[in-house]
Amino acid sequence: MSTRELTYLHEMGIQAYELTHPERLQGYRAEGIRLPDDCKMLLVSPQKPVGVTATLFVNILKTINLTLNQTRYLAPEHLVLLSATKVDWIWFAGSEAQMDLGLKTLQSPSLSEIDGNQQLKRALWQQIQALK
Repeated sequence: MSTRELTYLHEMGIQAYELTHPERLQGYRAEGIRLPDDCKMLLVSPQKPVGVTATLFVNILKTINLTLNQTRYLAPEHLVLLSATKVDWIWFAGSEAQMDLGLKTLQSPSLSEIDGNQQLKRALWQQIQALK
């Protein structure tokens, strides 16, 4: 369910649940997540960038010559639902790399931890430069 749908349910006082192991339900097939063709980077993180972290994310994207429109966010638990994709970059921020997709892969602490920490920013910059 999208964040928008979850917000609507919350505003109506309806609690939403997410199955931890949907594959255990007989006959259930989870719908795959398909990224648009113009998506060049996938951010996999427990927290979606908002406010200050969104600004930091946009600034980091500029160093890779990407725009916000060329990226998508995905929570780590939804990565297993990802259909075949043609993204160039995948960035695990604050979550462990769950699979090797054969892409340019970045691994870092969460954006909120990176913000204001020069050592973590430098480590991320070095990863980006090594993959360019």
